[in-house]
This record gives sequence, structure tokens and C-alpha cells, in this order.
Amino acid sequence: MNDHDTLASRPDDIADAGQSPSASIGTPPANPARASDPEPIRAIPDATTRLVADVLGMTAERTAEVLKNLGGLKGLAHAAEAELLGASVPRSRARLVRAAFELGRLSIGERPQLGQHLTSSSDVWLHMQARLSGLPVEEFWAIALDVRHRVILDSMIGRGSLSGVEVHPRDTFRALIRVGASAVIFVHNHPSGMATPSEQDIEITKRLREVGDLCGITVLDHVVVASTGHVSMRERGWR
Repeated sequence: MNDHDTLASRPDDIADAGQSPSASIGTPPANPARASDPEPIRAIPDATTRLVADVLGMTAERTAEVLKNLGGLKGLAHAAEAELLGASVPRSRARLVRAAFELGRLSIGERPQLGQHLTSSSDVWLHMQARLSGLPVEEFWAIALDVRHRVILDSMIGRGSLSGVEVHPRDTFRALIRVGASAVIFVHNHPSGMATPSEQDIEITKRLREVGDLCGITVLDHVVVASTGHVSMRERGWR
């Protein structure tokens, strides 16, 4: 008997063998009603995506695409208006995003105020972390101080790439001489997230200290800022 003959057996023959005439378990009925295809399961957006979606005025799905294109929340936080527009963020919303993140940075730490005393690297970290710790490229800053070590100016000296920034001691101290600085604290960031000074950091700090001695402007410290914290090169013995 072939398979066709087996499938054609009569119900009463099956019953005689002690089995029910109904179909066996796992065998679909002859003409089952076709169930509708289930809808694809959508990923549930996380809390960050939902918050950004509220600011952008977009759906969570579209917001996730924008975040992906800009490199995540950190990329969004430091994106220029042109970058936001390039990611299809409306101009009005782009300005709102930039204003919101700037307010957030101000809530973490304001720029050093004129006349303020900076007594430690922790004071420098407090006021520079919001501006520098999340940047995608390196920036080099100088905080000029008077004879009592009160802030008279803070200024960005140079802006570089992901892995470095070019600093010219002559140009750096020209600006400090112009404002009558007696001392200076240098600050720069590491986009990698690690605050440990590199060999290049140690070398440029040595050169800056030498030029400072010639100009009569004392280099009090060079603070390296990163998302994980900060390092004072003075406290490390300038190493």
C-alpha cells in the first residue's frame, strides 16, 4: 500500500483500530481558516529617545534615526545648526535643541566669572566640564589670572581634531600679555573619555611653562578634562 492509499483510509477503518476518526494531534484540518499574519513587533523606544522625540516634535522611530545619524545623544548635544538641518530637523526645532543643551551645560557649570578665585583643579573642572567633556574634538583654553589669582579672562586658544590640537606658545602668550595676566591655567579636553595626559600634552606643557617663565607669566596648572573626570598635570608633577 502506498502513501496515497493510507491517506485515503475510511474513518470506520480507523475507528476499528481503536483511534478517533478525527485528525491526529498536529495535523491541520483539511481546510483551516487562514489566520491573519501577525503585525511585526516594534521595538519600544527608551526613555532618552522619548525625551528627544518630545523636543524634536517627531515620532520615536524618526527620532531614533536622527540620533543614529548624529552619533547618539552626545552628537546631538554638540551638533551645529547645519548638522541638525542635515539630519532633517526643522530649523525652529534645531534652535530649540541647541538652546536646551546650552541651558543644560549652564546648569552643570558656568564659565569662570571675572574676579573669581580658582584655587584648585577641581574648581577648573567644575567650570569647564560642561563645555569640554562631551566635545567630539579637542579644544585648548587659557584662563588668565591676576596677581591674586583672580580670573580676568578665559579664552579658547585652539580647536583641533579627535586626537589633537595645535598650540603655538608665542600666540598663546601674546593674548595673555595683552590682558596683563600674571598667571595662567591651561585646560584642554580628551574626546576619547580618558583624561590621562599624552606625551604630546606633557611636551607642550613643558614648552608653555618655559615661555611663561620668559614672559613673567606663571603657568599654575594644565588640566585635562574628559567625560570620566579630570587630571591636574601640576598634581602629577608635570608628568
